[in-house]
Amino acid sequence: MAKDLYNWNPEDPEQWDSTGKSIANRNLWISIPALLCGFAVWLYWGIITVQMINLNFGFSQAELFTLTAIAGLSGATLRIPSTFFIRLAGGRNTIFFTTALLLLPSAGTAIILQNPDTPLWQFQLMALLSGFGGGNFASSMSNISFFFPKKVQGYSLGMNAGLGNFGVTTMQILIPLVMTVGIFGGTSMVLQNTSGTLIGRIPAGTETFLHNAGFIWVAILIPVVVATWFGMNNIRDEHVSPDIGSPPAAFGKIAGMLAIGLITAAAGLWLMLPADANGSGWGISKWLVLPAVIAATVFALKAIPGAIRKSLDRQYKIFRNKHTWAMTVIYTMTFGSFIGYAAAFGLAIKVIFGFQHIEIDGVMTHDTINANGPSALMFAWTGPFIGALIRPIGGKLADRFGGALVTQVISVVMVICALGVAWFMKQAYGSATPEAYFTPFLVLFLILFAATGIGNGSTFRTIAMVFDREQAGPVLGWTSAVAAYGAFIIPQVFGEQIRATTPEFALIGFAVFYAVCIAINWWFYLRPGAYMKNP
Repeated sequence: MAKDLYNWNPEDPEQWDSTGKSIANRNLWISIPALLCGFAVWLYWGIITVQMINLNFGFSQAELFTLTAIAGLSGATLRIPSTFFIRLAGGRNTIFFTTALLLLPSAGTAIILQNPDTPLWQFQLMALLSGFGGGNFASSMSNISFFFPKKVQGYSLGMNAGLGNFGVTTMQILIPLVMTVGIFGGTSMVLQNTSGTLIGRIPAGTETFLHNAGFIWVAILIPVVVATWFGMNNIRDEHVSPDIGSPPAAFGKIAGMLAIGLITAAAGLWLMLPADANGSGWGISKWLVLPAVIAATVFALKAIPGAIRKSLDRQYKIFRNKHTWAMTVIYTMTFGSFIGYAAAFGLAIKVIFGFQHIEIDGVMTHDTINANGPSALMFAWTGPFIGALIRPIGGKLADRFGGALVTQVISVVMVICALGVAWFMKQAYGSATPEAYFTPFLVLFLILFAATGIGNGSTFRTIAMVFDREQAGPVLGWTSAVAAYGAFIIPQVFGEQIRATTPEFALIGFAVFYAVCIAINWWFYLRPGAYMKNP
């Protein structure tokens, strides 16, 4: 328990059967709840903002969309340094420290949610720090990839990511429930609009304890952090973590690299956000800023002197491999869609189906409460639940039929479902009774979530097969970092198109991107004479 491992070789059948399998599984089953908490803290703004609308916190819908977008961009950017933590700091050290960091946004969010007059910038700061949870995915997946043999990489990575992804669903079910009871004390607030939980609607006038949305994760995180320290291992072999130093030194390296990511993310957000949302007001396009944020983060990390730079020089070799870029685009289709839709799903349901869209004095309006609308909090958990549940199945299918083939099939499904969702969104957003279109909207969106989950498992299996054991971990981290920008882009695009009264354009644009990914996947891995056949 908790000792450093040397001469670790999961491909050796004798070592694997005697001690390796039990050690690997112990690390996996501690990694999963740590990653689950990371996803929960990263994406809980999608639920918190819905309840802030129900409590009339005084922010516009556009301002609330910025909170989910800020957390999304921060988490995605922090995945870039997190990609390289395992070699620099060790698996146990990394998972312990990065999981402990989640206590900061959890406690901070709980404190500021107790005051409806809290200024927007404080919520934005907590959303930025929530990005710690998003960043943890890259280091977690990289770490687990070193513990298991290639023949079960689809399963092991699928379990870590799939059950870790359950943090989204767990959060979306748990937070609405714990807000109904004052289990952590504090003063309650009174709902101004109808809310809900997994088990039913909650009428306006009911007391709610919004700050529990943060405190519940403080309570859960404490035992998880302890388990990571006493139950996980650093692998000290040359191809994994050869020169990590003492734990305090490892923590210092992680903190410094995360600080770089936070600075570049904050700078990018300032360039994009409007002045009334504490941005520059310059309105610089996200399609220009995001590549600049990624490049600035990569080059700033490379500028760190000493052992860190030497280690990064070795790991940056992944950028010379064409498969790194192909898999980055393909995984952005699957995981970027999953995480982006998970972040925006609840708020999209609230905005599209929770209001009537009626013409008043010749002007179409979208701010009349729809008494018959579905409760966003009753349904927001369903899509991420299905996507996370089915991810390990995607890994198993890929182990059997090949990752690229499974990815190709689900990509076609994603195109069809995205176009279908777009059509029903268009009908709903122009109707006085949008709830009439909710059922087909929900069914198609759930199929879309399921397709992303299967694709998440199949693409990671492909990565594990295409790259050698030293590069596979960093590539897993890098692809997940770029894909995680879906948690920023999708809520932003939804918000922009809702303001333009054309929310269906968002899904049409995503469908076009999926079609491009189909072509890339076919060219690299499925065509006759492919670079590698159906890995």
